[in-house]
Amino acid sequence: MEELLVVDGVWKKFGDKVVLKNVSLIVHSGEVVGLLGPNGAGKTTLLRIISGVLKPDQGRISIKGLDPIDPEARKLIGFCPQEPGLIPDLTGFENMLFYARLQGLDGKNVINRIKELSGIMGLTNDMDRLVRKYSGGMKKKLGLATTLIHDPEILILDEPTTGMDPGVRREVWRIIEEERKRGKGILIATHYMEEADALSDRVYIIDQGRIIASGSPEELKSKYGPTAVITIEFYRQPRNLDSVLQRIGLKYIVDGDNVRIHSSDPDRDVPGIVALIHEAGGTIRSLRVSKPTLEDVFLKLTGRRIE
Repeated sequence: MEELLVVDGVWKKFGDKVVLKNVSLIVHSGEVVGLLGPNGAGKTTLLRIISGVLKPDQGRISIKGLDPIDPEARKLIGFCPQEPGLIPDLTGFENMLFYARLQGLDGKNVINRIKELSGIMGLTNDMDRLVRKYSGGMKKKLGLATTLIHDPEILILDEPTTGMDPGVRREVWRIIEEERKRGKGILIATHYMEEADALSDRVYIIDQGRIIASGSPEELKSKYGPTAVITIEFYRQPRNLDSVLQRIGLKYIVDGDNVRIHSSDPDRDVPGIVALIHEAGGTIRSLRVSKPTLEDVFLKLTGRRIE
């Protein structure tokens, strides 16, 4: 596989705050790389540097050997920010035509490309509507379509499915997978563990501006995750749930009515956990033991969950 994007030792500071600390990563052709981390971890800043919007204070970015600010490098990149830069008083078609012309594209082939992408995104019947009348999910899909208009080799996607309902999110996943099969190199910044796990060939976990782990999702779960995760759903939560969980003495994540507890020996731990919960007045709806997720990896590495 060809190295399309190389980030080497990048640092970035705003005022006295260091936002990126010696960040390095690589994206090859035909692979999806996930940049997984909480909001405020530095993901968006890194993507803006890669796309040539910002300059790093130290370090190097290579787009097939070119600097991101080189006009030839910009032709290779499709950058989809969190909030697509759409013009609300133009139609979907006019927005796509505008972005095509920014890329120096014109003529009949552009019209065919717009028709192709609007069909892929499920927007064919909405292209004559003003964008200000679009839903949030439709705007996200149109933003992705404008990113793809010039058929770039490298896609840089910043939280591409935030705010989408699950059905639309799965459609965007399908589109990303199709682009990967076509040999594109794709870098996705996300805080959705399921998204990083489902799409990524490799994942870089970023926290407080620093890459703290990298590898395939399975490698990360095997290396950093617990042996097992005990997931408990309650009919009635026990009194002082956090105090009960702290007495158990294991790492845990509370998610609504569910609790995920890390265990190296679930056969040993489950009876004691159940006894403590009942003693504190809790009633268990279900209990299951499963493999760790990327969120469990992040918890193991940092002591907290991704928010």
